[in-house]
Amino acid sequence: MSNTPEGCTHDCGSCSQNCGERTQAPQSFLEAPHPMSSIKKVIGVVSGKGGVGKSMVTSMMAVLLNRRGHTTAILDADVTGPSIPKAFGVKEKAQGSEEGLYPAQTKTGIRVMSVNMLLETETTPVIWRGPVIAGVVKQFWTDVVWGDVDYLFVDMPPGTGDVPLTVFQSIPLDGIIVVTSPQELVSVIVEKAVNMAKMMNIPILGLVENMSYVTCPDCGKEIHVFGESHLEEIAARSGLAVLGRLPMDPALARVADQGVVELFEGSWLDDAAEKLEELK
Repeated sequence: MSNTPEGCTHDCGSCSQNCGERTQAPQSFLEAPHPMSSIKKVIGVVSGKGGVGKSMVTSMMAVLLNRRGHTTAILDADVTGPSIPKAFGVKEKAQGSEEGLYPAQTKTGIRVMSVNMLLETETTPVIWRGPVIAGVVKQFWTDVVWGDVDYLFVDMPPGTGDVPLTVFQSIPLDGIIVVTSPQELVSVIVEKAVNMAKMMNIPILGLVENMSYVTCPDCGKEIHVFGESHLEEIAARSGLAVLGRLPMDPALARVADQGVVELFEGSWLDDAAEKLEELK
């Protein structure tokens, strides 16, 4: 006689019964990329809260690895707040065929896919429920013809909701970079994001702190606008590496606002780029 309870849907994730089927290996929700895509490394860029510069770090990492001779791409998973096309000056709409969707290419050849490239205008709001947004993000992985890519960066929405969960479960991430800022409040929220990744067995490559300081234009002294950083403490508690600190620099804001982030100058994230190049 079967031990399966009456009315079983075989969806153990939503069931409290302790039946024999639970002895089987857990089901994998990982999706394969488009058949015409060959992606060597997939890196998620996450943050516990919005407004800490996650998209800026994503853009700069893609640019840095591209400058080092690697083919890079960005999957913009922040569907309700997409900013990647703006930072790169990408205005054209996504093109497609029977084979799938094709990413746009930036001036230096970085491949980009974002929901803004599918909307009527860049200011059209995305008023969708969580499951619909999560489904779109999954399709950016399965239906986009990325081609041969060395590093695909996934710009995640902030927090620990539907879309980060979908990305963690559906896309085979080789690691994530967690972006934070110096405010005291952020430290607790950052640890939530770190703990979520650990619970889902996603490798955490390290932390990047944005808005870390301002450099005085007269004397060169670093001024900590938000008070002393707690980055080292957070990193020590979580056993993580510090991959870089970004200043509050008008020049960085300017290149992103003007759509020419590929022109940024600075070595703040060089350690992070080297960390990615060391991945096996």
